[in-house]
Amino acid sequence: MCSSSSHNVRTKFTNDGEDMGEASNAIQQPQQPTKVWQPGVDGMEDGEELQFDPTAYDCLHAFHLGWPCLSFDVMRDSQGVLRTDFPHSLFCVSGTQADQPANNAVAVVRLANITGQRRKPKTPSAMEEDESESESESESDEEEDESMGTEPNHVSQSKHPVLQVRFVAHQGCVNRVRAMMQQPHIVATWGDSGYVQVWDMAAHIRSMSGGIPDGPGLRTTVRQAPLQIFTGHKDEGFALDWSPITAGRLLSGDCRNAIHLWEPTTGGKWIVDKKPFQGHSASVEDLQWSPTEADVFASCSVDGTLRIWDTRHREQSAISIKAHDADINVISWNRLASCMIASGCDDGTFRIWDLRSLKEDAFVAHFKYHKGAITSIEWSPHEASTLSVTSADHQLTIWDLSLERDAEEEAEYQAFLKQQQAEAPADLPPQLLFVHQGQKDLKEVHWHPQIKDLLISTAADGFNILRPSNLENLPGA
Repeated sequence: MCSSSSHNVRTKFTNDGEDMGEASNAIQQPQQPTKVWQPGVDGMEDGEELQFDPTAYDCLHAFHLGWPCLSFDVMRDSQGVLRTDFPHSLFCVSGTQADQPANNAVAVVRLANITGQRRKPKTPSAMEEDESESESESESDEEEDESMGTEPNHVSQSKHPVLQVRFVAHQGCVNRVRAMMQQPHIVATWGDSGYVQVWDMAAHIRSMSGGIPDGPGLRTTVRQAPLQIFTGHKDEGFALDWSPITAGRLLSGDCRNAIHLWEPTTGGKWIVDKKPFQGHSASVEDLQWSPTEADVFASCSVDGTLRIWDTRHREQSAISIKAHDADINVISWNRLASCMIASGCDDGTFRIWDLRSLKEDAFVAHFKYHKGAITSIEWSPHEASTLSVTSADHQLTIWDLSLERDAEEEAEYQAFLKQQQAEAPADLPPQLLFVHQGQKDLKEVHWHPQIKDLLISTAADGFNILRPSNLENLPGA
């Protein structure tokens, strides 16, 4: 297949606001070949700006919660296991990074009326008509957004998502937040205070189920006692993960190399092992439970190692390899192909590992595309070969490991469009399926487990909800 890896359109304007393309026909300028603009590689000249191509998205919306959010998680719901038709609604939970410790909160969010469109293969003439319509509709949407005081957040319709939020006071910034898969109203938070807390958000979810937009009094922050607070960590941390197999089982890891296991009890509380799993020589950055084995989990660290543990044998990790030459920030365990783990590094690289042959330098794939640290990585819950990545270079990328460059197929596609397309640079990985920009200091991305191909990302300037249009053309989609 022919994949589009970048959907940025570069345009240039003269000082008087006239498009350079409308210059006098008396002067014939030689036509410059179309090229793919690469973020972090190609520069910007004075008067140039990047404009997104609205046809690149089936869905694109934005919202913010007042303060930046370093972490969030999607909360599963009962509206359907696999949903494809717009409009959508969803729940998620996030934690703020406020200016003062007392101003922080855990935010339970409901978004309804998430509009978009599902595209179908069309003839070139129909594609041209759609592009013209999308441009005019995008302009009218932008005008409407400005009048409402919100960011442009829609591609092809004028309706906006309905945002509902419930804020629960949290002392200190929230480093990471995770919702339990089996009971989504149970939420764990890692705070910069050094405490891990577990919360019950069921009442807040019920209060928003009616879909009524928030009134003036509903955006206040409420105080609520957590179900449990663990103060046994000797420092703050970021690593946090609920077991997908055993309901209520939780792992938390800190910047002092320690990993603690939480075991649920029948009384709605947890017993946290006082003796941690130890083996890393530096901060534990991320944790992931195995999707198939209840007692197995993976960890990564600033020490550059990737470790596999068995909770029944806590003396040492079962497997340990030097996976990167710098800090490993994040890992993701593939739930559709459980032998695969992805790791993201501080040097901007990420690697794919096969657990059946987990050895140093025996990675399945190594990608060096991003120009900043990898801040988040996650396999798609619907396509075993697809994953998303966010980086400190302000890019969200989507990758399909099954793709290979096919010059013959690309030529056929260009002939079908009856127009010359920009050729991808030779050093651009063919597995790079999509690049999303527009957010600053991206921190985390998640696929929605029940809405196919829908992604949510958080950054310093707020959240984006998106569904790239080319994911529908993947094999098996």
